[in-house]
Amino acid sequence: MSLRRVVVTGLGAITPLGKNVAEFWDGLSRGVSGAAAITRFDASKFKTRFACEVKDYNPDAYFPPREGRKMDLFTQFAVIASDEAIKDANLEGVNKDRVGVIWGSGIGGLKTFQEECFNFAKGDGTPRYNPFFIPKMIADSSSGNISIKNGFRGPNFVTTSACASASDAIVAAYNYIRLGMADVAVTGGSEAAITEAGVGGFNALRAMSERNDDPLTGSRPYDKDRDGFVLGEGSGALVVEEYEHAKARGAKIYAEIIGGGLSSDAYHITAPDPTGEGVVLVMQNALRDAGIAPEEVDYINTHGTSTPLGDGAEIKAIQKVFGEHAYNLNISSTKSMTGHLLGGAGGIEALASILAIQHGIVPPTINHFTDDPELDARLNFTFNEAQKRDVTVAMSNTFGFGGHNTSVVFRKLRD
Repeated sequence: MSLRRVVVTGLGAITPLGKNVAEFWDGLSRGVSGAAAITRFDASKFKTRFACEVKDYNPDAYFPPREGRKMDLFTQFAVIASDEAIKDANLEGVNKDRVGVIWGSGIGGLKTFQEECFNFAKGDGTPRYNPFFIPKMIADSSSGNISIKNGFRGPNFVTTSACASASDAIVAAYNYIRLGMADVAVTGGSEAAITEAGVGGFNALRAMSERNDDPLTGSRPYDKDRDGFVLGEGSGALVVEEYEHAKARGAKIYAEIIGGGLSSDAYHITAPDPTGEGVVLVMQNALRDAGIAPEEVDYINTHGTSTPLGDGAEIKAIQKVFGEHAYNLNISSTKSMTGHLLGGAGGIEALASILAIQHGIVPPTINHFTDDPELDARLNFTFNEAQKRDVTVAMSNTFGFGGHNTSVVFRKLRD
């Protein structure tokens, strides 16, 4: 059985840098920080009091009030981004039995869960819960709402693998299409964890930056003084499609997905393996699946969360996999601008990789002030300013708590 080719025909986004793909790319290419003081709740007593929120978000601009109230914020973000991607791909007239929705979210409806538990705790002990509590909270409400709104009857599910969730969804969609189980899929991921529980929980893990005096520069991947990630929210969506199907209907094609790799650290529930062996394996698996040599990769959008251990392990792994070619790569962490979208990260970082191919521009790693002596200064981290480069092949890396590692490889379309 020959595997079918899979291409990207639609893009959508709602992010801390902008509420659509054009605004998102403008912020990325200009090196804008999306961090600011938290507005979603009173964070004055928290160790971290800033995050990368979607700015000036009003659900009434996107949903009738009754409809919006039935969805948690993470699902609202999923529907908004997928709406843009579906419109961009112009899916009118496609066979909806052959269109799937494969989505990623690491946490799901945390805001809803927290609110319902708080309300119960404030009461007299009588169980009074919103009838939409469970449908709003569960992670698969995202893919369910997308399919219901559009009538897509193909494969429909959600992947949950912490910060690798959206990338796992993209790889699953890629595999379903190339194996002939669908012709089109809406995929990506979303997260909305900027809540008391989300911020407090990650603070307890000592995982987040506490640079409250300078939130704009809180996310500092690969900087000597990095002190943890900055929490982000939002969604990135792709429409992926079998190549001949896309070509037959005259769809515009942004890039081709040529490989996906998965691996496990099998090391620790939160800490990365400091040897980077799981990360080495996932990139090797992705390259093998893509059928390309390491020397063919131009750009890696790294996981790069701004944590002391994680950044170093990933860079060591890149050097092991790519050898001398590592010095010819552009490397950047767009989390320096967007913050960490957790399970949604792979969605917007796939967009960043595809748009780098489209525009011939590598987005930067901002907030670099001091070289880390543990990291090889000869590598091109694309510090502080975007760089023009003809990007033919881009790799997107995402790694999650539990040791989940995923790499996706995109290539400029070849006829």
